[in-house]
Amino acid sequence: MQMKPLFIALPLLMTVLNCFAQREFRTKGDDTTYVMKRYVFMFLNEGPKRDQDSAAVTKIQAGHMEHIGNMAKTGKLAMAGPFENGGKFRGILVFDVDSIAEAIRLESTDPAIISGRLEMQAIYWWAAKGSKLP
Repeated sequence: MQMKPLFIALPLLMTVLNCFAQREFRTKGDDTTYVMKRYVFMFLNEGPKRDQDSAAVTKIQAGHMEHIGNMAKTGKLAMAGPFENGGKFRGILVFDVDSIAEAIRLESTDPAIISGRLEMQAIYWWAAKGSKLP
C-alpha cells in the first residue's frame, strides 16, 4: 500500500522540522561535528527620512553607537558593523536571540531607527556555533 512510504517520510520530516524549530543542531562534516546555531541577521538600510541637519545627524549617530554598545554588553548583539560603499545598505547587526521579533524589539529603540534615518530588514541565519572572523 501507499501508507508505508508515508510512515517512512513522516519521521524524517518531523526530524528536519524539529531541527529548525530549535536554535541549535549538530551536523557532521568529514571528521568534525559542528553545532549549528540560528542567529538573526539584520540589515540596516537607508531609511525614508534622511533630511536632518548636520547637528541632528551627529546626535543621532552618537545615540546609534551608544545603543549598539549597550546591546553588545547584554550579549544579545554578537556582531555589528557598517558597509563600505554599500549604497542603501548601511550596515549589519547579528543578534544572538530567540526570534526575529526579539531582534526587532531590541533595535526599534535605536535613535537612527526612531528618526527614520535607518530601517531594519531581518532574517534567520545559521552558522557554526562559536564561529569567529580571523
